Amino acid sequence: MLCDDVRRVVYFFLDGSLGDRKQQDLKTHVNLCPECAKRVRLQSKLRAFVISRLTRESAPSRLRTRLTRSIRAFRTEWSQ
Repeated sequence: MLCDDVRRVVYFFLDGSLGDRKQQDLKTHVNLCPECAKRVRLQSKLRAFVISRLTRESAPSRLRTRLTRSIRAFRTEWSQ
């Protein structure tokens, strides 16, 4: 794996969506390349920061009720 490859796939690496072989190749490269290791650490910190700032908010109960009714009506209509 080359440094350009790391730049292109670092996000996929961090979320674990690379295949096993590419994941291992990237780890090997990062262990040998200080510049890429720095890039991965920085992206990892940035990713953790963004995730920590995201909050889950539940939909208001009225909206959930309306959506549930709409989905039931849709299912009923299409099942006939």
